[in-house]
Amino acid sequence: MYKGNAERVLQSRALQAFKKRVQLVFTSPPFPLNHKKRYGNLQGDEYIDWFASFAPLLKQFLAPTGSIVVELGNAWEPGRPVMSTLALRALLAFMERGELRLCQEFICNNPARLPSPAQWVNVERIRLKDSYTRVWWMAATDRPSADNRGVLVEYSPSMKRLLKTQRYNSGRRPSQHHIGKSSFLRNNNGAIPSNVLTFSNTVSSGDAYLDYCRINNYGPHPARMPSGLPEFFIRFLTRQGHIVLDPFAGSNTTGAAAHNLGRKWISIERDPEYIIGSRGRFASLRDTAPKAALVRCCAEFSGP
Repeated sequence: MYKGNAERVLQSRALQAFKKRVQLVFTSPPFPLNHKKRYGNLQGDEYIDWFASFAPLLKQFLAPTGSIVVELGNAWEPGRPVMSTLALRALLAFMERGELRLCQEFICNNPARLPSPAQWVNVERIRLKDSYTRVWWMAATDRPSADNRGVLVEYSPSMKRLLKTQRYNSGRRPSQHHIGKSSFLRNNNGAIPSNVLTFSNTVSSGDAYLDYCRINNYGPHPARMPSGLPEFFIRFLTRQGHIVLDPFAGSNTTGAAAHNLGRKWISIERDPEYIIGSRGRFASLRDTAPKAALVRCCAEFSGP
């Protein structure tokens, strides 16, 4: 895991050997929040320019069929019950600067998220709680490597009954779709998920990372993503042995997910306390982790 500002590390000699070799860039950069956080966040046009500047830097590391997946949260106008278009404008600027295609939009819903923005949701009661973030899948080609068989979900009870009885109503539907007599009779070992993903990020005890931070008196990262989110895209867009890069690693959820799934990983984080704390994600894996499936980047970055 490299320490330093992502801009400098991505342009350093230390990472030049990985150009055109990264299959997936998965990251959750600082959101354009109205209040400053310890992990750093900008606002307005300054945020758009900062975020868009990473597109060409990250694109140079992509393998020919690689993908960039970015989680971006919603933003609100300061002091007003009005949503900001800043995140959307930042995405468009990022895509234009990197000459990227938008493969698909995903919604990451957290039903356990606390009601916010508090003034409009809890106090004045004029808005609903903001419970999701958008996840944008981009690539430099129309057909990046992807296989939805890696993320199949369990069949519903009704589908299991259908497969067992081998009977259902075929024919034309009111939507004008025509369902063939054998369209749903094959067992594919699971259903294709939708692009709405649900993860309740509520773990506070019994979590190896948080326990490690408590025991060693490290401050945990305040904006940890649910581990299921990077796991989903790593399964969907990569195979074992591929390299996954996260330029805004935070507590290194992405690196740990890649590690667990037998992928190589490169993570960048500028806060040394978050880097030290992230070791807790690997505390239970050190004796069993496949060494060959890991690019270890633990040396601190000191310059270009």
